[in-house]
Amino acid sequence: MTDTSNLAPGPDRTAALEQYRQRAGVYDLELALFEPLRRQAIGRLGLRHGDCVLDVGCGTGLSLALLRQAVGTEGRIIGIEQCPEMIEQARERVERQQLGKVTLLCAPVESAALHGKADAALFHFTHDILIRPDAVAKVVRHLRPGARVVACGLKWAGIWAMPVNFFVWGAAMRSVTSMRGLQQPWMDLAERVADLRVETTWASGIYIASGQVADQT
Repeated sequence: MTDTSNLAPGPDRTAALEQYRQRAGVYDLELALFEPLRRQAIGRLGLRHGDCVLDVGCGTGLSLALLRQAVGTEGRIIGIEQCPEMIEQARERVERQQLGKVTLLCAPVESAALHGKADAALFHFTHDILIRPDAVAKVVRHLRPGARVVACGLKWAGIWAMPVNFFVWGAAMRSVTSMRGLQQPWMDLAERVADLRVETTWASGIYIASGQVADQT
């Protein structure tokens, strides 16, 4: 698959809001196939009881219960999601599952009202966010030195893997507004996170990238 990162248009916020507004009612069902990946990604965060974690692009809150298990009742979870219909389902999930100290911010990541420093950040299938340098920079600014960052999502496989790329294309058409950077979606993150390690799975159609924020002093 040829990388067209410099040619493809960037993410479209208006289109994204409409896309996820339409998907809100079926989103949990559509993401069920990827739940094992969610567990892997959260496991790589290395969370401890009492930690504060950012769930970037939290959607309907599918990661919240697992994050709560990891940070314990004394930990904090901050979910960021720009789509009102999606975050309303996340709020209902918090109440229904009694998930405790969860702060949900309905805003684009780059303008979300974040305060202080978190211990970890999760980007789970948030391609449009990861290719916005201002959004990635905003998250990293609100992480303490040594904080763990994990990103997981779609990527183009090699040109030989046409069936895999057909799957990636189909999934991307439902979940992103820009194909820019699908060759290496983690590149903006790699500029800000030390020793970012990238693993691929699902015949190289899915990646999990993990690393730590360097001491910026």
